[in-house]
Amino acid sequence: MQTIVRYVFLVLSILLLVVFIWFFVGTPKKAEKINWGVNFSQKQAIFLEIDPKEAYLALLQDLNIKNIKIAVHWDLLETEKDKYDFSDLDWQMSEAQKNNAKIVLAIGMKTPRWPECHIPQWAINLNKKQQQEQILKYLTAVINRYKDSSAILAWQVENEPFLAFGSCPWSDENFLKQEILLVKQIDQNKHPIIITDSGEMSTWTRASNMGGDMVGFTTYRMVWQETLKQYVSYSPWYTPMFYYRRAQVINMLYGKKAIGVELQAEPWCQASVMLAPIEEQQKTMSLDQLKKNIQFAKDTGIDTYYLWGGEWWYWMKEKQNHPEYWQEIKKLFAE
Repeated sequence: MQTIVRYVFLVLSILLLVVFIWFFVGTPKKAEKINWGVNFSQKQAIFLEIDPKEAYLALLQDLNIKNIKIAVHWDLLETEKDKYDFSDLDWQMSEAQKNNAKIVLAIGMKTPRWPECHIPQWAINLNKKQQQEQILKYLTAVINRYKDSSAILAWQVENEPFLAFGSCPWSDENFLKQEILLVKQIDQNKHPIIITDSGEMSTWTRASNMGGDMVGFTTYRMVWQETLKQYVSYSPWYTPMFYYRRAQVINMLYGKKAIGVELQAEPWCQASVMLAPIEEQQKTMSLDQLKKNIQFAKDTGIDTYYLWGGEWWYWMKEKQNHPEYWQEIKKLFAE
């Protein structure tokens, strides 16, 4: 009996070692070309007290960015029930077309930027079923308005729906499937649907199983960990090969492409950047760290990455006299 136990333990140990080596050891095959993009949130620009239109145009024209993922915040779009204000989003879409840029629209209750779930004031006290009915109406309005736009590249339905992060009243996998089906029906499958998941806290399999067309993942390298009350680096644990192999698995099992939808290019501080001194911000996003993060993305072999922090680079340049981040990103997009 002891011999059998030892044999089983040996086999399991070898299997675990093989799995570890396959996922974490080695160098990925480099992508022939990386499609770089940037995230943009009007709400984040307002929070940083910069002009959203000036920042957006600077991304398009000065940095010459051709791929932008725009967060369509429900509470900005529908401040009153059944009254949609598309003026800002129309302008963003129009300027993208003028500058030959392609847009991913992130839609749903949970979209990028804190507090993650952007619920209008009038909808906060509705029950779950009522909120879901209103979300479907909002999705219908957005898809119908932009489905024929030449600037649309893809839809992102919700943002990291399986990650328990942010101020959200509920999470519902069945409703997510309903949202995806609605987008497909209205859009008539003209554009791919991206379902996103955490790059560090997930295997991406749930996102792959939802009926979307692509899987988007986040990439964070240095963050404030509230539970540990300290800054934490993911560098020792998550190698470029770890991302590369998971992308391969998703492609083999589900036939779906994995892309980077949030590459950390701004600080993740204990406090808001509006309250944190520049020295504190640089603990997680120095210029050197920015360069390392970009190189890390290049080393994964993934061919699409959207950087996270465009509003912050502009704020640092225009309000904090730190243009070096903006200049570094400008060099990247000129490559």
